[in-house]
Amino acid sequence: MTTLEPLWDDESVRMNDGGCDRQGRFYCGSMAYDETPGRGSLYRLDPDGTTRTVLTGVTVSNGIAWNADGDTVYYIDSPTRRVDAFDVDPGTGRFSARRTVVHVAAEHGVPDGLALDVDGGLWVALWGGGAVHRYTPEGVLDEVIDVGPSQVTACAFGGPDLTDLYITTSRQGIAQDAQPTAGALFHCRPGIAGLPTAAFAG
Repeated sequence: MTTLEPLWDDESVRMNDGGCDRQGRFYCGSMAYDETPGRGSLYRLDPDGTTRTVLTGVTVSNGIAWNADGDTVYYIDSPTRRVDAFDVDPGTGRFSARRTVVHVAAEHGVPDGLALDVDGGLWVALWGGGAVHRYTPEGVLDEVIDVGPSQVTACAFGGPDLTDLYITTSRQGIAQDAQPTAGALFHCRPGIAGLPTAAFAG
């Protein structure tokens, strides 16, 4: 086992969501426990064990996923209510040309976890929205999966052919007797396969 140096020593900040790019570099974001704006960052762990800061000024770092070619990454900082895209240099992993692809209206909840399908569709879990939305690569909403519990946290494709969509939920902020299935794991078959994700290359 290899122990890496800490990225920070502030116990009021924790890690949150992460994922690997097509070259096997692992990215993971942070957030303050109290969600103070701007105290989080997005970090990268390279296969050789080196780390670097990719983004700063993040509040709640959440979903991150790469397209099939690995030259575009989609990223969610939840309080912005946006899914942003960056161009990616596959050789260096450098992010550039940030732009907004999806803006989630307040009545639909807050974007949380993220998964991509083989057609480039973005499946976005909606905290407070009780649903997963699918958006086209151009940001057009074209499918809604109503989950039930309000606090939907993430979604991921699985199964032997990646046609099963698994959806996680939370009980955080839910009254004791409300939403009895809050915190459960849900499953559906949306009719399209997910895009395979990469593993860490280290």
